Amino acid sequence: MAKSINQVILMGRLTRDPEQRTTPSGKTVVRFSIAVDRQGSEDATDFFDVTAWEKLGELVTQYLGKGRRVLVQGRLR
Repeated sequence: MAKSINQVILMGRLTRDPEQRTTPSGKTVVRFSIAVDRQGSEDATDFFDVTAWEKLGELVTQYLGKGRRVLVQGRLR
């Protein structure tokens, strides 16, 4: 069976500051949301919840905050 491709690249702004937590097993998990304006439409915006794990999540918490422009590459779930 062939594997399907599930990859997305989004550019937008954080809607709130990232929220960092630690799982019971000790892994760092960071959640944040981004607003992406639809191209060609001035008043249409899509919102996406994003999860970053481990070191990437720590970097998100350290460098990003509400309103900051960000490019996210990953897969949809």
